[in-house]
Amino acid sequence: MNSRAGKYKTNLSGEAEYKSFIPNSLPPYPAIEIDGELLTQLIKANNSISSLESIVKRIPNMELFISMYVRKEALLSSQIEGTQATLEDIFDPMMEINVNRDVADVINYIKATEYAVKRLETLPLCNRLIKETHDVLMTGVRGQEKNPGEFRRSQNWIGGVGSTLKNARFIPPNVEDMTDAMSDLEKYMNDDNGLDHLIRAALIHYQFETIHPFLDGNGRIGRLLITLYLIDKKVLSTPALYISYYLKKNRVEYYDRLNEVRNKGNYEQWILFFLLAITESAEDAINTIDDLSVLHDKNVAIIENMERVSKTVMQVFNYLESNPMINIGKTAKTLGISFNTVSSAVNRLMDENILVQIDNSRRNRIFAYEDYLNILRKGT
Repeated sequence: MNSRAGKYKTNLSGEAEYKSFIPNSLPPYPAIEIDGELLTQLIKANNSISSLESIVKRIPNMELFISMYVRKEALLSSQIEGTQATLEDIFDPMMEINVNRDVADVINYIKATEYAVKRLETLPLCNRLIKETHDVLMTGVRGQEKNPGEFRRSQNWIGGVGSTLKNARFIPPNVEDMTDAMSDLEKYMNDDNGLDHLIRAALIHYQFETIHPFLDGNGRIGRLLITLYLIDKKVLSTPALYISYYLKKNRVEYYDRLNEVRNKGNYEQWILFFLLAITESAEDAINTIDDLSVLHDKNVAIIENMERVSKTVMQVFNYLESNPMINIGKTAKTLGISFNTVSSAVNRLMDENILVQIDNSRRNRIFAYEDYLNILRKGT
């Protein structure tokens, strides 16, 4: 069967025979039809990204928000793949002691994002950068035996637990065709064929997921690729967009729409869905920034109006905004302040309901900036 998106190829013979999919090179032919609905959504998506960018540029502590976003995107993207971790796990001050396989997956995604964004400063968006990022994502966690940082050297497939080549839902290109397809995709990412960058990002994500070049981690790298492409093309200045929230919420539709391209060559329905995801994700990011800014200003005013306000209370509060769950010992060590001084600041923040104690252990008590966590918790 040939379609606008590609064709199936027979591999091996006899009992071992199976059909793998070879995607056609991008851009699609015939060209993408940008009709009324698609055009309207494209304008909306670009406007919402512009609004997000203008907010990102004028917020004084944007680095802080970005680090929170990267953590949230890492968590949501990992949850799509079935990772059982929560926001509390990611912010747990005792994480080094309490780390488990699920939390390790998310931590590696955070590291991979930070690595890739930094690497874009010295390397174009290319297969080498994708492999290096995959290496950071997969080293030392589940799947580390599946060649981190290397394109696969064997056939893979997509299906439920225990599925085989015989009953797989989808079989990506064989190794030789995958190598050619990734080479074509690398060229496409660095050409400019006149299509809007958001449409190109949709096509690149679809193509990467269809090629499935790694034995594990394809979903997470493919979603990260959206952000990296938009940063590379200067559409985004920072990774402040977490599209995985929308994709997680509409997970079944997400996979169905990718399959609709493979089966019927209908790229337009996928692009429309992707643009909706971009629009909602950008609007969600804007609302989150607004909510966090209001909370910040409210609590700074409370602290400044305290009787005998000490410098330490403000220091601990500033620390809270990048570490919304703390224990006294670690905070004291990080800030270079005595245990008792931090303890006193924590008590004052608890008196104002800025901090709450969330466990009852006498040692290593943990305190949470609960209002801040509630804003970030949406969708997780």
